[in-house]
Amino acid sequence: MSRTDTVVREETADALASASEVMTYRDALRLALREELQRDEHVFIMGEEVGVFDGAYKVTAGLLEEFGPERVRDTPISEEGFVGAGVGAAMLGERPVVEIMTINFLLVAMDQVVNHAAKIGAMFGGEVRCPLVIRTPNGAGNQLTAQHSQSFEVWFAGTPGLKVLAPASPADAKGLLKSAIRDDDPVLLVENLAIYKERGAVPLDPEFLTPIGLANVARTGSDITLVAHSYATVRALHVAEALARDHGVDAEVVDLRSLRPLDVDTVVASVAKTNRAVCIEEGWPTYGVTAELAARIQKACFDELDAPVERVGMAEVPLPYAKELETAALPGADRIEAAVLATLGLRA
Repeated sequence: MSRTDTVVREETADALASASEVMTYRDALRLALREELQRDEHVFIMGEEVGVFDGAYKVTAGLLEEFGPERVRDTPISEEGFVGAGVGAAMLGERPVVEIMTINFLLVAMDQVVNHAAKIGAMFGGEVRCPLVIRTPNGAGNQLTAQHSQSFEVWFAGTPGLKVLAPASPADAKGLLKSAIRDDDPVLLVENLAIYKERGAVPLDPEFLTPIGLANVARTGSDITLVAHSYATVRALHVAEALARDHGVDAEVVDLRSLRPLDVDTVVASVAKTNRAVCIEEGWPTYGVTAELAARIQKACFDELDAPVERVGMAEVPLPYAKELETAALPGADRIEAAVLATLGLRA
């Protein structure tokens, strides 16, 4: 770990220890939006139902009344159209924050994101930038069926020119969204339906930022490393506590926070210490985030590994509606715990 990374981590810890307030993940996102709207007149919000209806998940509640319809814009149900409008506005110097109701609907605007926003900086030699932020939730477990319960962040994370972030805590929801809005490159901020109600301490400092591209050791440990992002981090932390209580296993949890850029150094440093790794994601593991992590860990920690890198993800099926089948398909705590114990050579 570099000296700069160490300083950043210490500054982040200091910010969390200073004036803060316990709030939900949803409220932390709203606070970030309010602060950035106040800070920069070029920031505006657009998307379906973000204004009059207060947002599909109430993240933008009250912002229309506070900032008016020029800064909080309701759009037609046309992702291709308003994401394209966001790209154009960003190219002209504005800083749009586009809300997509779910990441599944972002597929309609895949061309605007992958072929336009992500490539503008390179195609124009840096003379034109695209400071666009797209916010959207992903995830499963709410009986929203196969077309509304998917985790496509890896599709976008594979695109050079696009930054992809996945906060797992209220503090990082605020800090990463603010960093994204201030960034001059296009950023996809992937939220998660299951953690909108999660609560945690959030720094009230309007200059609190979570650095893009820096993972967080959410729990220190010595026996095994669990690497995750978004809601999988929440699950990993719960499993780590259960492992300590029931099996005496001291698990370290690394929250990626950012998928592109990917902080491999923090992951490698953790695995080099614990000598074992389980990588967890809510998406399908084939060609997934955990596949990339396993390859990186295997190459960097070949001599340190005492067991093969294990991966846990969603079952390779379109997610069923029936609750029992949906639960069985998800990477729940029982599957994560079983993978950890197997990697350690222990029995459940």
